[in-house]
Amino acid sequence: MSNIIGTGFNAGSTNGEFESLEKELRILSEIGVDTVELGLTSLDLIAGGRIIEERADRLVALTKQFDFRYTVHGLVSSNFMEPETCRYQLDAAKALAQICDRIGAGILVQHGGNLRAEQIMERAEADAREREALFELAEFCKPYGVRVAFENIFTTEPGQYRQTPTQIAETVKTIGHPNLVALIDFSHAYIESTYRGLNFREELRAMASVAGHLHVHDSFGRPQAFYKGFHVQENTALGIGDLHMPLGWGDIDWEDIFSELTFLPGTVLMMEIGRRYHAEQPASLERAKGLMALNGRSAAIAAE
Repeated sequence: MSNIIGTGFNAGSTNGEFESLEKELRILSEIGVDTVELGLTSLDLIAGGRIIEERADRLVALTKQFDFRYTVHGLVSSNFMEPETCRYQLDAAKALAQICDRIGAGILVQHGGNLRAEQIMERAEADAREREALFELAEFCKPYGVRVAFENIFTTEPGQYRQTPTQIAETVKTIGHPNLVALIDFSHAYIESTYRGLNFREELRAMASVAGHLHVHDSFGRPQAFYKGFHVQENTALGIGDLHMPLGWGDIDWEDIFSELTFLPGTVLMMEIGRRYHAEQPASLERAKGLMALNGRSAAIAAE
């Protein structure tokens, strides 16, 4: 049996209002997904680290209209290596953990941190600062039954310091908290492996044993570099960057990967394939269900 318990798509507000999120959730309900990852920082739910209760109540009421399993994506700008805002980010993340509890979400996504090239004096303490913040957040999440899913990101600017997927896994292992797991973003790992000359599949293997959440979307693993398309579709045409394409549009060998890797129990396969691809989402959903089944069969064979 697979340790992957569900699959679906991410959703958020397009204008900061609940109506656009509700519209997105209704579309996903019609498609037949069982799990939705909510981009809650697309709504004004938190101010200065404090929950805005009236808006949180509206969110709870909205989520109860649907029979989804929910996960939550935290601050997209999250960066626990950043000394000036780390405390503010922790306060916001803790508020998000409380909101997770109110809507029954068991996962809170936290991005891996980074330093800019000129932050030379911050480099020595960056990893320790991030580990301490992750431990504090995981400890805070413990009574709520929420797991922090620590996501691998790719280098986005010259000279940036950022951990590789293998180092993300090492961070999770070093902290060793039951409420902290790794989050494999396969496309991010592919892009970073290309950029650094790493072995993509080895990077995935390094993360799998501590991975409790998955972000799945297709790409060609080509770094963005300095190319800027006029339309976002021009990036797709060239196959450059973090494309978040439907499964099968890129060249990631999903079946081979999911027939090999084993993840932690309770893992969700979350497709970050957004509203731009509503027409293609049903096909990606069927393929994701196939990957779950394949992963389960492979795990059963390995256990024999």
